[in-house]
Amino acid sequence: MRTQCPEIDALTRHVRAFAVMLTERQGERLPDWLAAVRQDDLPSLHTLATGIDRDRDAVIAGLTLP
Repeated sequence: MRTQCPEIDALTRHVRAFAVMLTERQGERLPDWLAAVRQDDLPSLHTLATGIDRDRDAVIAGLTLP
């Protein structure tokens, strides 16, 4: 499915990258992840990115601190 649908492929990559940030406590990667999300035509993820930006410092802390 991913090879036939670029949107599903991009969505999968972004979700997996976010999961790595979450499980490996890599909050410092959040700004790059947000930039990558915004480069793809994925309106639902853009909405998520906008929400994360509203409280970016807290999200970074949540992805970094134990």
